[in-house]
Amino acid sequence: MAEVNVTVTIGKERYKTEVSNGRNIVIADEPESMGGTDQGLGPKELLLSSLGSCTAITLRMYADRKQWDLQEVIITVKMEVVPSSHQQTTYIKNHIKLVGNLDDDQRQRLLQIAELCPVHKILSNPIVVDSNLVP
Repeated sequence: MAEVNVTVTIGKERYKTEVSNGRNIVIADEPESMGGTDQGLGPKELLLSSLGSCTAITLRMYADRKQWDLQEVIITVKMEVVPSSHQQTTYIKNHIKLVGNLDDDQRQRLLQIAELCPVHKILSNPIVVDSNLVP
């Protein structure tokens, strides 16, 4: 798999952040209740949107390839972090609504395919985050 890069930049404006892949820009921010200016999605919302977007795109690709009558995919992604004495557990619920003329077998197959999207695979496996300072 090719390396994926984004550049995140924040200046003095609290807490407006520009996220860029070199071709597109997304604004991230915190709500006013957290001291931000509410000009974009919050970091956790961006994480959830990655899963929802990847799932929807994966389902669209599969249904198109199979020539199934999938008219629309509506995904609501929710996250809950539950602390415990020695660690926390994060629960992500990926609620998928399939609109179209699909039989039960097609719907079940699409649910299986949803769990094969690349972002789902990333979030379902161990992740190592290595932070360092660069000059």
